[in-house]
Amino acid sequence: MQFPLSFWDISVWIAVIAIILLATSELLSPHHGETGILIEENRLRMVALFFAILFILIVLIHVYQIIALP
Repeated sequence: MQFPLSFWDISVWIAVIAIILLATSELLSPHHGETGILIEENRLRMVALFFAILFILIVLIHVYQIIALP
């Protein structure tokens, strides 16, 4: 049985999650005033940065595969 998602599909999925989380963390920042949402901004920002770094690592792996393998 073959996994239906490719490495690139997972990379795009992680990129979308990272963008959504980063945008949400910036909209919930204290510079925009009181939002009334019960989400811990620090935890949200840490998860958003984790997904962003994970996406960058996946892109670097993909670039390495393109360069190293003909």
